[in-house]
Amino acid sequence: MDVEEPPAEPPLQPTRLYVKRWFIVLLFSSYSLCNSYQWIQYGIISNIFMRYYDVSTFTIDWMSMIYMLTYIPFIFPVTWLLDKKGLRVVALVATALNCAGTWIKVLSVRPDLFAVTFLGQFCCSCAQVFILGMPSTIASVWFGSEEVSTACSIGVFGNQLGIAIGFLLPPILVPNVEDMDELAGHIRNMFYITAGVATFLFILVIIVFQERPELPPTQAQARARSLPPEQYSYLASILRLVRNRPFMLLVVTYGLNVGCFYAVGTLLNRMIIIHYPGEEVNAGRIGLTIVIAGMVGSLICGIWLDKTKTYKQTTLVVYFMSLVGMVVYTSTLSLGHLWVVFITAGSLGFFMTGYLPLGFEFAVELTYPESEGTSSGLLNCSAQVFGIIFTICQGKIIDTYGTLPGNIFLCVFLLIGAGLTALIKSDLRRQKANKLVKIAAAAAMTDPGKECRAVTPMIQPQSVPPPSRD
Repeated sequence: MDVEEPPAEPPLQPTRLYVKRWFIVLLFSSYSLCNSYQWIQYGIISNIFMRYYDVSTFTIDWMSMIYMLTYIPFIFPVTWLLDKKGLRVVALVATALNCAGTWIKVLSVRPDLFAVTFLGQFCCSCAQVFILGMPSTIASVWFGSEEVSTACSIGVFGNQLGIAIGFLLPPILVPNVEDMDELAGHIRNMFYITAGVATFLFILVIIVFQERPELPPTQAQARARSLPPEQYSYLASILRLVRNRPFMLLVVTYGLNVGCFYAVGTLLNRMIIIHYPGEEVNAGRIGLTIVIAGMVGSLICGIWLDKTKTYKQTTLVVYFMSLVGMVVYTSTLSLGHLWVVFITAGSLGFFMTGYLPLGFEFAVELTYPESEGTSSGLLNCSAQVFGIIFTICQGKIIDTYGTLPGNIFLCVFLLIGAGLTALIKSDLRRQKANKLVKIAAAAAMTDPGKECRAVTPMIQPQSVPPPSRD
C-alpha cells in the first residue's frame, strides 16, 4: 500500500528592497504634513478668528474637532477602499481633497463667509481620513522587517511636523492687528501659501507615487500578496480584530493617550492666554516645542523598536512617562514663568507624541496578518472619539473652573490608560512569522529538501491565525 506524501510546500519567494521606498515615505510625509498643519491652523489663533468671523470660542474649537468627527463615520469605507484599491488610489484621493479644501479657504476670506471656510476645513478633514492609517501600511508594503518601525515613525513624523508648523506659522503670518482689512490680507496670504503647497504635492503624487514595489520586501509581505482576493473578507477581518482582546485593549489605551494630545493641542491657545495674556506667538511656539520634542521621541522609539522588538515594554514605559509629563505640565502652567512651560510642555510632547508610532506598530504585531490599514483605522477612530469627548469636556471645565481642573481631568484618563496598557498580552505575530521564515531559510541552506517546511503554518496563504483568546 502506497503511503500518501504530504502536499508540496510553497518555496520561499524572492524579496528586494528598493531605494524608491524612501521617496515614497517622504512624499507621504510631505502631504500628511500639509494636511495636519491645517488641523490646528484656526485653534492656535482662535481669539483672532473669533474676532474676524464674529463667532464663539466653541465654534472655533470645532474647526479642529471637525477633523476628529469626520474620521469616525468615514474610516471604515476608507479602509475598505485601501484594501480593495491600494495605496496609490488612496493617496490620490487624499491629496485631491486636501488641495480642494485649501482653495475653498482662499475664497472664504470675508467676515460673513465663515460657512465657506468651515467647508474648506471639512474637505481637509475628509482628506486626513485617507492619511492617518497609511504609515503602517506603507512601512509594511515597502520596507524590510528590520526597518518597518523606523519607516512608520517617518510617516508619523510628517504628520507631527505639520502640526508643529501649524502651531508656529499662523501666529506669525496672521498677527493680531486691529484693522479688519489688514487682518483679512494676512489671512488670505496664509491661505494662498497653503493652497500653493497642497497643489504642488497633489501634482507630485500623480507623477511619483507608486502602488507597491515589483518584488515584496519581506516574506511576510510576500505571503500577504499571495492571499487570493476571494479569500479576504473585510467584514470578517473587522470581526477578527474585534475579538482580539489584546488589540482591543490597545485600541482603548491608544484612544485615551492620543485623545488627550488632541485636547491639549486644540485648547493650548486658550490655556496659555489665560495665564499669559497677549502671548499668542509664544502659545504657538509652545505648541511647536511639544510637537518637535514629540517628533524626536517618535524617531527614537521607532529605531528602538527595530533594534529591540520590545513592543509592550516600550509602549508601557512611554505611556507612563506621558502621564508623568502631563502631571508636571499641569502643576507648572500657572507659575508665571513661560520658560518653565516650554520645558514641561516639551517633555510632555516627547512622550505623548512619541507614543503614536508605538501604537501603530504594536497593533500590526498583535493583528498580523490582518490589513495594517484596518488596524490603524480602528486605533485612529478610537483617538478621534476620545479626542472629541476630551476637548469638549476639558473646554467646559476650563471655562467654568480653570485650567488646573481641566488638566487634572486628562491626567486621570492617562492613569487609566497606563493601567490598561499593563494588561495587554504581547502576542507578536509578525515577528514570529519572520523568525520562522529565517529558520526555514537556514534549513534550506543545509538541506534543500526541507525548504520551508518549518514555516508552513505561517507562510501558507490559506493559514490565517485565529484571534487571540488571551
